Amino acid sequence: MESLIMKPEAIEAESFRIIDEEAGEHGWSRQEWQVVRRAIHTSADFEYARSMIFSEGALQQAVSALKNGAGIVTDTTMALAGISKSRLIPFGCEVSCHVGDSDVGALAQREGVTRSVTAMRKAVRNPKNRIFVIGNAPTALFELLRLIQAGQAKPALIIGLPVGFVGAEESKNALASVPHGIPFITNIGRKGGSNVAAAVVNALVILASQE
Repeated sequence: MESLIMKPEAIEAESFRIIDEEAGEHGWSRQEWQVVRRAIHTSADFEYARSMIFSEGALQQAVSALKNGAGIVTDTTMALAGISKSRLIPFGCEVSCHVGDSDVGALAQREGVTRSVTAMRKAVRNPKNRIFVIGNAPTALFELLRLIQAGQAKPALIIGLPVGFVGAEESKNALASVPHGIPFITNIGRKGGSNVAAAVVNALVILASQE
């Protein structure tokens, strides 16, 4: 029996070595691959090596926004929990999620919409919120795009990776195809999730730390 790797840093390094080896030639730039590789690492799904999409200049804009202390908004507490807060400390970035707020829930019930929709409406009212991270709710992504087109929001970056069978693929298609002028990172298809969205944020923070 081979000896078991126990140290977290060694486990991560070995995981990345395996991913690099199994992925082979992929065509991503060095910076893009750091993001894609973390998505694969957190999901054990190599499909992300083929399905991820970066808008032009998205990584540069993400790094700039982080280094300028951009507020980060997530659509779920799971994504919020998965983002490394310690790595964000040097940049002064705050991370928030409004889906559990009592006023958000009350408004959603009155208007007959999802909490994710009203949470996005609340989030865009704070000018410090510049990076929007959606890993679960297609309705949150659709609403954010609507707010952008209505002139009520102008994020520095959208990470749109909602997962599911109803609206997930369609919302990501809209993010990638509707003219809105906002840098974005997304993927093709139904796959995604809060864990993958958080992994993308963590990869971007590491990139910002390296510059």
